[in-house]
Amino acid sequence: MSVDVQKIHEASMEILKTTGVKFHHPDAVEVLKEHGIQMDGDVAHFTEEQIMKYVEMAPASVSIHAKNPKYDIALGSGVTYNAPCAGATEIMEKDGTIRQADLKDLVQMIQLFETNEDYLFNGGTPCQPKEIPSDIASVFLHYIAMGLTEKTLWTACGDYKQMETIMKMTMARYSITEEELRAHPRLFTMVNTNTPLQFDINMTETLFTYLKYRQPIAITAAAMGGTTAPVTLAGELAVLNAEVISVVALSQMFAPGAPVVYGSQSTNADMKSCSIAVGSPEGALCYKYAKKMAAFYGIPCRAGGALSDAKIVNAQAGYESMLTYLSCRLAGVDVVFQSAGIMDGYLAASFEKILVDFEIIRFVNRYMREFEVDTETLALEVVEEVGPAGQYLMEEHTLDYCREELCIPALSVRGPQENGAQVFDDNLKKQMQMRLDSYQKPVLSAEEKAAVKAVMEEFGIEESFMGLADAYI
Repeated sequence: MSVDVQKIHEASMEILKTTGVKFHHPDAVEVLKEHGIQMDGDVAHFTEEQIMKYVEMAPASVSIHAKNPKYDIALGSGVTYNAPCAGATEIMEKDGTIRQADLKDLVQMIQLFETNEDYLFNGGTPCQPKEIPSDIASVFLHYIAMGLTEKTLWTACGDYKQMETIMKMTMARYSITEEELRAHPRLFTMVNTNTPLQFDINMTETLFTYLKYRQPIAITAAAMGGTTAPVTLAGELAVLNAEVISVVALSQMFAPGAPVVYGSQSTNADMKSCSIAVGSPEGALCYKYAKKMAAFYGIPCRAGGALSDAKIVNAQAGYESMLTYLSCRLAGVDVVFQSAGIMDGYLAASFEKILVDFEIIRFVNRYMREFEVDTETLALEVVEEVGPAGQYLMEEHTLDYCREELCIPALSVRGPQENGAQVFDDNLKKQMQMRLDSYQKPVLSAEEKAAVKAVMEEFGIEESFMGLADAYI
């Protein structure tokens, strides 16, 4: 039995009317006041009529343009797009040991995602390098990404100055004007609400800058049922929906018609440890119903990932990641962030798990692709020719169809093997090396590079950090 999303909506409207949402940034408070929202200090109380008036202004679809047009993205088109992992400060080695992420890790992750045709998004913060201070990270990592990918760019968040700098860098990289950037979006990012029922200063400045330049942005709740939200899924969905939809309304007050995406990275807390449980069935259900709520309001959806709380790449990492990723695909989520590599409740990323998750995506792609039923595929003539007790291995029909009909795994070990575990490890190493060897760096002209660096120098990035980036670009 499907959950009644109308009831979730009605509960969220009651929360928005009676409890309200706290907006920490005075600019957000000012916008809300200008549009007649009842304010109790910095807590906004909305009526359903106010919410729906502005939510209905948000477009149902939006296109984002890549450096290479074959990687352009159309959110709301019915296609699910994968996006890289994000935010991990640590790298988990194959044996489960942990170390801090560095710049080389970031570069290699971007290269891996660049070589995978199942990804049209790249960039952002697949990990957070220890060498890069937080006050310049969003700008610096955007420069790295622009030099290493031709795919559609997503970015980190930041304050007004950082985000304005990223917009200027993007215009310089693509040799376009501000008007052209607004007309043909090039960037995508996400902002998070603070559950329960808050929206902070830094997220507001990212939101308003993206809206100013008409770049699509996902407004995302990351609730934990049992700690930051009610433990029941119905109550959690009502709270996270209230958060997301209130910020969607704010976005349309600030910039009517600007593209926004309904986001959920919500799950539950583990009741034994109070830690986040990212690989749980409840998290998978949150992603499923994020898409249903987004459809209810008529906007695209971002959710989920291939997520695991495992402390090593093992069976737990596999079954949790398959569940959380497959739930998004079955629901029709428009953008699946965190779709490869995440371990240990977002704390770490793993190169081995990136490759395992690539395999999960390939398996799910095949599962989601229906098969043809026609004269050729029914193969009745072949069945008649082979007859009872025959075999199909050497039939021309098998040779013609085996590659397109079957998903041939890159990692999985099948058939008789003397040491299957070692074969799997060898397959991981071969895949890693093959992808890194096949990576081709995009062309960044001297003029484009100089223009981007001038923007970064104006921002205040020191020459030593420029040198770190130039070693890879």
